[in-house]
Amino acid sequence: MSKKNRANDRAARAAAALAEQQRQERRRRNLMVGGVIAGIVVIVLAGWLLSRSLDTTKDVDAPAAGSEFGLTIGPGDAPNKIVIYEDFLCPYCGELERTTRDDLARLAGDGEVQVEYRPFNLLGGDDDTSYSVRASGAFSIVLEESGPEVAKEFHDLLFENQPSERGPFPESSELADLAVEAGADDAAVRAAIEGDEGSDWVDRATSAATEAGVNSTPTVLLNGEVFQEGRTAEDLGSALVERVS
Repeated sequence: MSKKNRANDRAARAAAALAEQQRQERRRRNLMVGGVIAGIVVIVLAGWLLSRSLDTTKDVDAPAAGSEFGLTIGPGDAPNKIVIYEDFLCPYCGELERTTRDDLARLAGDGEVQVEYRPFNLLGGDDDTSYSVRASGAFSIVLEESGPEVAKEFHDLLFENQPSERGPFPESSELADLAVEAGADDAAVRAAIEGDEGSDWVDRATSAATEAGVNSTPTVLLNGEVFQEGRTAEDLGSALVERVS
């Protein structure tokens, strides 16, 4: 090969290497930009989902307190009536519960509010073995077998021990343990809870919530109207307590 040909060959290889380097650099920049855009999309989507989780339609025609699918605290002649639709797996329900539990219990004891908690299955879908179904079903068993006071304690313990939406999820036997901790008689509730015998109640409670127009959790009604003040569940709870205090 002549000197001229060798020089041309080296130049061609150098040009090819430079082109490949430039291609790799463009690819690296594109990946970086794509990663930034994806991160922004995730942040925006998370904010939208939070807003959506608290954005319940105002077209909710729910029965007043005293539903067969709820637990009521406070007197019937209280000046303010609150209904809370919730899913024991819903993290925003847990946040609302932490924000309002003590205040609503105090106000109910003082005769200022009547509160009805209505658990149902929103996040478990059609899976009768999902945590949402099993927890609400266990709640129904405790309510029937042990009465409202124990059921309220069990309700509170379920939120205190709320698992992540991603799991792992407590076994039904662990739900039975919580029920006994709440004050339920072991012999009266354990077999039913471990056998997931509350699923039919959950199906009916979920159908009733859906028919009422409830499509997100938590859905809060104050004196028959959907209450939506606040951008977060904590804001919602604080505004609710302030409104009825």
